Amino acid sequence: MLYNYFLHLRGHTLQFVPETLKTVELCLEAVKQNHWVIEYVPVALRMRLNKERFNFFYLPYMPEFLANIQWLKQNDYPGRGIVMGLGAGGERVQIYWIMGRSENSKNRIFVQNEDGSVSTKAFDEKKLTDPSLIIYNPFKVAKEAHIISNGDQTDTISEFLNAGKTFEDALKTRTYEPDAPNYTPRISGIFYPNGSYALSILKASDKQNPKRESIIIEKETGTPNTGEMLTTYECDGDPLQSFTGLPRLMPIKNTAQENLDFYWEMLNPKYRVSILINWQNSILIRNTNV
Repeated sequence: MLYNYFLHLRGHTLQFVPETLKTVELCLEAVKQNHWVIEYVPVALRMRLNKERFNFFYLPYMPEFLANIQWLKQNDYPGRGIVMGLGAGGERVQIYWIMGRSENSKNRIFVQNEDGSVSTKAFDEKKLTDPSLIIYNPFKVAKEAHIISNGDQTDTISEFLNAGKTFEDALKTRTYEPDAPNYTPRISGIFYPNGSYALSILKASDKQNPKRESIIIEKETGTPNTGEMLTTYECDGDPLQSFTGLPRLMPIKNTAQENLDFYWEMLNPKYRVSILINWQNSILIRNTNV
């Protein structure tokens, strides 16, 4: 079996495909001599590096990462998106962005409130025509759980948790957005204090005769530097096609700032509006409108 090694040096990427043990040894020596950082590493080499006390950012090599990165980069309009996973040291990481095609949707910013929650807000109040579905709290903390979503279901989940109920209980009371003919999915995520997490998508099973369809993915724990992504749409279109399948695997970088830059640059500049990173309950925000 062949593995790919991506060695990063000053922002440049060199790719090695070791075919023999000798090539692996040469790769190891290159790391020693040049102080490269290995980002994607199979278990065998990772064990060697750990044994020799290297500090490095690693991911088990998965072709899905590269395919999904390309999918997001080349997607004109994935809509709103959530990525959830663990940092290199097991940090709980949530990433959320919004995009917009209409003037009303583009006229927004993220703001952090005094209680630590994040809200969407009209950048120019005079231009706000319809606040429904676009003004909400994408991030809240309740019972030490970190809640993130693309709509006012954030508040529903928070209220249920504070009442001693569950994430799943809350979402049973909600459905897709009433924006026919798109019927935009509601995507949500929650990180619990013990590091377990769940992702949910509520969508219409059929655009012509819409019926509520719910998928919830629960994880007892995650993999370092690995995230799972849900977006509202598969691509641009009229009507917009809802996200299909299970969450896509995506990388989680070493710091909040690296993640903010990495994901922001992948979003189409024509439509991107705002992005937030929740790194262990520390929030970073970037807005197009400043």
